[in-house]
Formats: sequence, structure tokens, C-alpha cells
Amino acid sequence: MTAISLTKVQETAPALVDLYKSAGVSLTKHGLDGLRAAVYLVVDYSGSMKPYYKDGSVQALADRVLGLSAHLDDDGTVPVVFFSTDVDAETEIALAGHQGRIERIVAGLGHMGKTSYHLAMDAVIDHYLDSGTAEPALVVFQTDGGPINKLAAERYLCKAARLPLFWQFIGFGDPRSKQFDFLRKLDELAVPGKRVVDNAGFFHAGEDPGRVPDGELYDRLVGEFPKWLVAARAAGIVREPGRR
Repeated sequence: MTAISLTKVQETAPALVDLYKSAGVSLTKHGLDGLRAAVYLVVDYSGSMKPYYKDGSVQALADRVLGLSAHLDDDGTVPVVFFSTDVDAETEIALAGHQGRIERIVAGLGHMGKTSYHLAMDAVIDHYLDSGTAEPALVVFQTDGGPINKLAAERYLCKAARLPLFWQFIGFGDPRSKQFDFLRKLDELAVPGKRVVDNAGFFHAGEDPGRVPDGELYDRLVGEFPKWLVAARAAGIVREPGRR
């Protein structure tokens, strides 16, 4: 059973109905229907991201994440972290009032800095621990390049492997760019040499992310989540379904 019903989505966010339906297909395909999980969105606010805010790509990703979250979490909101050199904002997006929400948030932000992952990761970890939930979490982490502090990002990911958090990185930009070599490395960090379980995935959405079909995007967002759930449950990181 979904966390938020189709009827509720139709009433609260009718523009997201098709996304909600598409997300449901992907979740069922990957054996995740009925799962309860928190969903986070982390968004790159570095200077090179300007075109993706201007053309609506970031808003489109936020809407898609909301459509997915409605199946997994019943509060109708997704915590969002905007980051560049530092954490630029910690806020949320919601089914109600989702249209134009990213533009409204960004209007209140300052200078677009460089790209630094680890402070954003720390903000997500703190929010998750403070929430008191025992459910696993899917963190959709969008960026258009590698971080200025690679060692810190790797260290945070490895430490976070002991928490019920799965980090799904998504790249915007030229797939051939060397900027994404680090994310490919993160995706392949040794288990158990560097981290207790494989807690991250990475895929590239290209230079025009909005053109990636909804079904394909959802398949990529949740494709590695089931394998992580199995490993995390076996390691005692995520509780077994039905256990409190």
C-alpha cells in the first residue's frame, strides 16, 4: 500500500499525478512497493549550475522526487539541502505548493559558490538522526561535478555506511567530463575494505536532464536501492520489515 493515495495526490498536487503513477511502476518493478522510507533531495547550487536552474531542470527533478516520495513517506514533504562551498539552505518541498518552489527558494539564496559535498552530507545525516525515524532513507544527491574536497566526501560516505542511508548520486552535464570520475570512484569503493556495505549509486542524466523519460529516471533512482536494503538488513543497519 502506498504511503499517500492517488486520490490525495490528485487533490493536493494534480500536476504530479503522472509522475506519481510512473514512480509506482518503477517501485513495483524493483520489488519496493509497500516499502516505507524517508526521501531526501540534495541539490548543487554551485555557479556552473545556473543553466539548470534557469531551464527548469532542478524544479523538474524536485517534482519527480516528490512523485517518488509520495509512495514511500506519508508526510507529503521532502527535506532539501542546497549546497555549494557551504550549505546554502536546509528547507523542504511539499506536494502542496510544489510548483515554482525551487525558484522561490533560490530567490532567497546568495552567491553560488564552488562544489563541496561533505557539508551537505553532514546536514542530511544530522537531519536523519534528529528525525528519530527507524525507516531507511533514500538520498537523491544531484551535482554537475566533483567536489573540491574529495577526501572529505569519501570519508563521510564511508562513515555513513553504518547508517540506514543510501546515497543515489545523479550527474547533470557532459557525461564525458572528467568531473564525474570521482563519483564513479565513490560508486565503486571497496566493501568491506572501505565501507561496511555498498551505500551509494551513480548515474548520469546528461546535459538535458529534463529529457530523460520519467520511467527511465525512476528506474535509475531506485535501481540499486533493493540490493542495498538486503545488504543493510543482513548487517543489522536496517531493521527487518515488520520489526520495531
